Amino acid sequence: MGLFTKKPMHLLLNEAADSEKGLKRTLTAGSLVALGIGAIIGAGLFVRTAAAAAQNAGPSVTIGFIIAAIGCALAGLCYAELSSSIPISGSAYTYTYATMGELLAWIIGWDLVLEYAVGAATVGIAWSEYLNNLLVQVLHLKPIAYEWCHSPFEKSIPDAAGIIHTGFINLPALGIVTLLSLLLIKGTQESAFVNGLIVITKVSIVILIIVLGWGFIQTTNHTPYIPAQSIYTDHQGIDHSYGGILGILGAAGVVFFAFIGFDAVSTAAQETKNPKTAMPIGILGSLAVCTVLYILFAHVLTGIAPVEFFRTDGREASVVAAINTFMPNYAWLGKLVTVAILAGFSSVILVMLLGQSRVFYSMSRDGLLPKAFSVLHPKFNTPYKANLIILILVGGFAAFVPGDIVGDMTSIGTLFAFILVCAAVIILRKTNPELKREFKTPLVPLVPILGIIVCSAMIYGLGWTNWLRLFGWLAIGFVIYFGYSKNKSHLRDK
Repeated sequence: MGLFTKKPMHLLLNEAADSEKGLKRTLTAGSLVALGIGAIIGAGLFVRTAAAAAQNAGPSVTIGFIIAAIGCALAGLCYAELSSSIPISGSAYTYTYATMGELLAWIIGWDLVLEYAVGAATVGIAWSEYLNNLLVQVLHLKPIAYEWCHSPFEKSIPDAAGIIHTGFINLPALGIVTLLSLLLIKGTQESAFVNGLIVITKVSIVILIIVLGWGFIQTTNHTPYIPAQSIYTDHQGIDHSYGGILGILGAAGVVFFAFIGFDAVSTAAQETKNPKTAMPIGILGSLAVCTVLYILFAHVLTGIAPVEFFRTDGREASVVAAINTFMPNYAWLGKLVTVAILAGFSSVILVMLLGQSRVFYSMSRDGLLPKAFSVLHPKFNTPYKANLIILILVGGFAAFVPGDIVGDMTSIGTLFAFILVCAAVIILRKTNPELKREFKTPLVPLVPILGIIVCSAMIYGLGWTNWLRLFGWLAIGFVIYFGYSKNKSHLRDK
């Protein structure tokens, strides 16, 4: 069996028939739009927006949001076709196994760790930032010492006494990841009612900030709207392309994190009443609503506070910091945002940890990972060993790696996954034209090719340091594949 041996389509469809029996088509286009909005709005908007403005594009971060949304829309249409054709867990990993072979399937499966596991760590770090804000601004308590809520690779800006603090471990981020991992092992699930409340809260907060903050916009903060091309060196000594086209592409790559989760819409294809019409409405509708909110939010945020603020005092918990500093008499809004964001972040971490266990579960069933990843708990019927291993991995990233680094790693990993998903649609149309497709991506191969181009441009904009991290991560994956997975693959026994 070669490295590019594909998993036969009949095996995938048999697995789908066994594992997906009983799914009822109950979701409408409106349900899918609500699902998409709930999955999309999270840490990316409340944390990465300010980072992209400070490091990459200034006020033109709004253009970055538009580019990121276009890339997501093109990839989302491809996701919808594949999820309706191969309705089984594993996401892009499964699609790649069926179209491009085992080696590329392993690459994308390993790459998905960057989307889910490292993404969960990113949100955990953001949760830590807003927890400190809750302690100080809402509960009027002392903040957690810098050393205990930052990675050892981070240094603070000088305090009033001119002292620079160095992090040691991010205990709050590690704590929330641990707590939610244990909840997943027990099988605790959010009810639709509670999840719906969180979605409504998140959207309401965004709209409140836009409406109330609009009157505090200073035109000087938006001048020039697209800064001249330059190099910005952050407080950690890392260089970023700032301003111009490269800055906007870099910002698109950074804020792309704010759109991660929209592919949850595509995975619901088999539970949708009329996927041919509902899927594009669900994907494009949720992306359109969130993109409009994101652009307006970024416009307000960069208008009420100058870029330099997000590089210094407003670098952490940036939204609340901007409200408290530049919107007098709206301290109540800052407190409300803090509480709502902590609840929203918790749900996002839970979903990401769940998604990671599903990918590991699929890879384990194929023999590419040890059997432990697919062993179910005798009482809770959850992949508890996988959750514990993921806890160690995610907890390590959350505790010891800076938020900017893990956030960009998540974005570049997901963009790479989207590129392979777009390519998979083209290949599957050629190799399996007879396959039943509840939804078809329009204008193939144009839409997938455009998706590949836009996602590649965002990867380019993230810069060579993130390319090196991606290559380093994949290199570790190759060692595992050729040292273990290649010889253990169940496909070689078929």
